[in-house]
Amino acid sequence: MNRGLRVAAAYAWRLLLLGVAVYAVFTILGRLQLVGVALFLALVVTSVLRPLADLLARRLPRAAAVALSVVGSLIAVLGLLGLVGGLIAGESTRLGQEFSGGIGRIQRWLEGSPFHVSHSLLSDLQGKVSTFVSQHRSELISSVLSGAGRLVEVLTAAALALFCSFFFMHSGDKYWYWFQDLLPEGAQDTWGRAGRAAWRTFAGYTRGIIIVAASNAVLVGIALFALRVPLALPLMLLEFFAAFVPLIGSPIALAVATVVALAARGPVIAIVVLALIVIVGQIEGHVLHPLVLGWAVRLHPVVVALSVITGTILAGVVGAVVSVPMVSVAWSVLSELRIPRTRPETNHPGRSPD
Repeated sequence: MNRGLRVAAAYAWRLLLLGVAVYAVFTILGRLQLVGVALFLALVVTSVLRPLADLLARRLPRAAAVALSVVGSLIAVLGLLGLVGGLIAGESTRLGQEFSGGIGRIQRWLEGSPFHVSHSLLSDLQGKVSTFVSQHRSELISSVLSGAGRLVEVLTAAALALFCSFFFMHSGDKYWYWFQDLLPEGAQDTWGRAGRAAWRTFAGYTRGIIIVAASNAVLVGIALFALRVPLALPLMLLEFFAAFVPLIGSPIALAVATVVALAARGPVIAIVVLALIVIVGQIEGHVLHPLVLGWAVRLHPVVVALSVITGTILAGVVGAVVSVPMVSVAWSVLSELRIPRTRPETNHPGRSPD
């Protein structure tokens, strides 16, 4: 057989096996989505709060330090969400009036130059929207109720994640070495290297993406406050969470901000916010990501884009969020295992894989 054909066949069956493994992982996660999301969130919380817990553990018992880190962070997050909810509730009347006037401004803007959309066409469009809402009111109500059911699942996953993260931060290294002891002695060093590489990459990615998301949110918040766009703080929070989906999250969040600016402040401010999408995207892609995530995630932008799209197709929003860290961890493990070892490495129960 031709050597090139043999090499192609060898790579083909390896790629096929890898594809089957990825499909199996996403299928299992789809069946156990609640558990998978909870474990992923627990690892995220552990990677973010473990340095704080280690710092507090110098003066407090380990369990007390971990509990203080988790409870304190939870109180801070709930306080921020309560502040945002209070702002929305307090400004609901004024925002309703601004949006009502904003719809009229948008209509007059579309009727004028350069669009010259006829008034009858816009009125007909509004009538069709009202008719659609009235005809599908029961379906919309059922969608809201199903969303409430999903909210219960989200709260359940969050509670399970906090429960698991407490034990991961308290004695996660012991769990890892217990797992290694179950393996054959010859495979323990290999699995140890793989585990340390995976955790370094995952923790680095998580901490880095939080820094990037916070930087984006601050930039967006400063611009929205300066432009006097309503709901600036909630839009900042939306930008923060949207940045966890690489490439597409921030533009979607800023598109929402553009719609709010168009309805509340008019087309000129909306165009300024639209320009902000381009500026923030350039800062994120060419400054923040290479500077903050370059050492933890060494993936080509094409690989990142394909990972996000594939994850979205297979598992929706959850797949879009977890796809890049999963691919990054897999790549770091493969890169680590390809490095030849010059001397054996021994594991000690007290040493953390961090």
